[in-house]
Amino acid sequence: MNEQISTPGASLEFEKTYRDHYTFVWRTVRRLGVPPEEVDDVVQDVFMVVHRRLPEFEGRSSLNTWLFGIAYRVIRDHRRKVAARQRREQLASGARPPTEPDRKLSRRQAAHVLDELLATLDDDQREVMVMADVMNISAPEIAEITGAKLNTVYSRLRLARKAFERALAEFRAREGGDLPWMS
Repeated sequence: MNEQISTPGASLEFEKTYRDHYTFVWRTVRRLGVPPEEVDDVVQDVFMVVHRRLPEFEGRSSLNTWLFGIAYRVIRDHRRKVAARQRREQLASGARPPTEPDRKLSRRQAAHVLDELLATLDDDQREVMVMADVMNISAPEIAEITGAKLNTVYSRLRLARKAFERALAEFRAREGGDLPWMS
């Protein structure tokens, strides 16, 4: 039975292994893609495993191969822990779900901005755009309601959408970002 009792000889053997192979392990960890700020911690973790498992080393492979295998497994575990921590942090730092007052405020802000943008249009364009894009009324129905020719409705709607897009771009530039309902 292999006992992992630390003896003075085992301690000296570990110290020699550490001295002789530290650079190899450090380079291995770095070359396997561990970010520079995490390399020292991962190398320490590798040597913690080496310290614990060195009495079990049977010499069936070279010591470098054995150390590489340990480093590989420690790095794999390290990456899993980092990914799990990032997922937890992302969940923890995520915005709280909106409450009903938040939604009401957002809708009120959106309606105010929409009114402001629609106010930049002339009356004919505004009416056609509201009917088509807000009320979902078809162009033939708009022509019937307004008494305008169908081609006139399409022309007004095209011009209204262009003017609305310009006003929206100006609003974004002025306010710095997306509108409340777009985020």
